[in-house]
Amino acid sequence: MNKLLSCRFNMDTNRVEAQFEDETVLALDCIAIEDEYGNTPAQRAELDWLLYNKPLEYAQMVLRGETEHYLSLGCDHGWLED
Repeated sequence: MNKLLSCRFNMDTNRVEAQFEDETVLALDCIAIEDEYGNTPAQRAELDWLLYNKPLEYAQMVLRGETEHYLSLGCDHGWLED
């Protein structure tokens, strides 16, 4: 996969739009992600927090398939930070 350069949350479509190094743009459907992984209010709140505050990290987590693992850690903001 190409390097992920930037992300932005589009409130009108409720999607994170991710742009890659090769200029490909991918839209992540945040409602579908929450429906799949947000089983509790705390998990949904954590996904929302990431979405609004760190859309790049949100996209990286989803694209790497780490959403379930992240939420299993107890919804502690910021474990994705270097």
